[in-house]
Amino acid sequence: MEKHVLVTGGAGFIGSNMTDELIQKGYKVTVIDNESTGLRENVNKDARYIKGDIRDKKAMDKVFKEKIDVIFHIAGCASTIKSFHDPAADLNTNVSGTINIINYAIKYKVPRILYASSMTSYGIPERLPIKETQSTKPISYYGITKYSAERYMLATGLRNDLPFKMNVTAFRMFNVYGRRQSLENPYQGVVSIFIGNVLRNEPITIFGDGKQSRDFVHIKDVANAWISAIDNEKSYGKVFNIGSGIRVSINELVDVILRSFGKGRKNYKVIYKKERPGDQKYMQADISKAKKILNWKIQIPFEKGMKDTIEWAMQVYK
Repeated sequence: MEKHVLVTGGAGFIGSNMTDELIQKGYKVTVIDNESTGLRENVNKDARYIKGDIRDKKAMDKVFKEKIDVIFHIAGCASTIKSFHDPAADLNTNVSGTINIINYAIKYKVPRILYASSMTSYGIPERLPIKETQSTKPISYYGITKYSAERYMLATGLRNDLPFKMNVTAFRMFNVYGRRQSLENPYQGVVSIFIGNVLRNEPITIFGDGKQSRDFVHIKDVANAWISAIDNEKSYGKVFNIGSGIRVSINELVDVILRSFGKGRKNYKVIYKKERPGDQKYMQADISKAKKILNWKIQIPFEKGMKDTIEWAMQVYK
C-alpha cells in the first residue's frame, strides 16, 4: 500500500523538488504552502495541494482529513540576514510552526517525521569537514531557530508517554541548489542570486573577500537522501549532514557562473562588500554518516549540477 507523505513548504524550491521525486517513486503526496516564497505552479499536478500556513488551524485540519503516514517538514523562514531584521517572525515560523506540526503529528498518530535542519546550527566550525558530533553554537538568529526546532523534533521522538512511536530524523542541509531556486529572491541562495544577476546584466555583490567557502549540494541528491531514510530504521533519532563533502569558494562559484555566460571577473562588475552578521566563513560537510547509514552517495557533481541549473535558468529567462 502506498504511503501518504505530507510535504510542508511544498511549493518552494526544495519542497516542490521533493514532491516530484516522491511521486516518481510511487508515494502519494499532500502539499501545504502559504506561498510566501513558494509558487503554486511548482507543485506537481499529481499532488493534493492546500494553500495555507502550517500555523493555521483551518488549513492544518484540512491537511489531516486524509491519513498521513510521513511528514517532510521543510516549511520555514530560510534566510540568515532576514532573521536579524525580524527575529520574531523567524521564531514564529521556524519554532512555533514546527511545534504545531509536532502537535498535529501527535494528534493524528503520524509515525514518521523528517525535518529540514541547517548547517547554520554549527556556527563557526571547530574543524573541517564538519562531523555531526561537532558542537552546535549557532551565530545567527536563523541558526538558533533551526537548531531549536531540530531539538524539539528529536525530543518528541524520544518521548515514551505517547500511545505510539514517532520516529524522527533531522537533516542538516548545507547549500542546496538546483532548478526552481528563485532567480529573483535576494535571500534564497547564492547560486541562484548570482545567476539571476548575470541574466539581468546586474553587478554581482559578494559580502566578504570571496575566499569564504560553501558546500554546494544538488537538490536531486538531497531528495534521494531524504527518501532513502523514510523506511530506514537505522536513521531513526539520528541527525545527518547533507552536503557534497566538497568546498567551493564564492570566487570560484562566480567564475563558474560567468564562464557559462562567456564572461569573466575581468570584464564583469563584481562588487565586494563587508561581511554580514551571522556569516559562516568556511563550511564543508563530512557526509560519511549519511553514506554509511543511508547507503547514500552524491550522483550529481558540482560541475554537472551547475550546468543543469544554468541551462534551466536560461530557459526561464527566454
